Amino acid sequence: MRKKAVAKKATPKKRVAKKAAAKRSSAATVRVPAVPVTSSAPRAAAPVAPVRPATPAPAAKPQQGASSRVVMAVIVGIALLAFVVWSQSSSKEDDAAPVPMATESTEASATPTESASTSTPVAAIEAPAKFVALGTADGITLRWVAPAATDGLTGYLVEIAPDGKEWQSVATVPADQTTLDMAKSEGGWTQFRVSSVYSDGQVAPAKIFGLPGQYK
Repeated sequence: MRKKAVAKKATPKKRVAKKAAAKRSSAATVRVPAVPVTSSAPRAAAPVAPVRPATPAPAAKPQQGASSRVVMAVIVGIALLAFVVWSQSSSKEDDAAPVPMATESTEASATPTESASTSTPVAAIEAPAKFVALGTADGITLRWVAPAATDGLTGYLVEIAPDGKEWQSVATVPADQTTLDMAKSEGGWTQFRVSSVYSDGQVAPAKIFGLPGQYK
């Protein structure tokens, strides 16, 4: 009988042990909430795509006919402007030109025409005949005979060439004079020439001769 009582008393100990085991199991199964872990390393920024600028829409091309008309209008305007400037400059020059100068130039141009009309060509010309030199106390006297062709004869031209060099005009005498006195100096020699001069400018020289000495 005592053994059964002991056994019954021992039953509460088993219950206490079960309760302790249950507490341990409940304590073991307590879950701790997860704490998020933040990383101190910076995150790489995602690449940003470049923004393209907006391209303007192409302007509408003008029509070919309109551009041609504009060019023609510009050309016509430039031509009109040049004509106006030219007309103004020419009118200023006309106003500035003195009238007396125009009159003088007209008279000067008319003079040669009148002289040409009065100068008629001579039909026949002839040189002086028998051209000689006669000695005098101071030098010589040149003498010649008038030509037979006297129509248009205006006079005679007397020339010398000292030492045979270039011809020099000594005198021009009228048609009715056929002599000329010249003085002599020593040294060298001189050539003589006398020519008939006519109204149209023609000249007919006589035969040339030379003498010792210088003459003037």
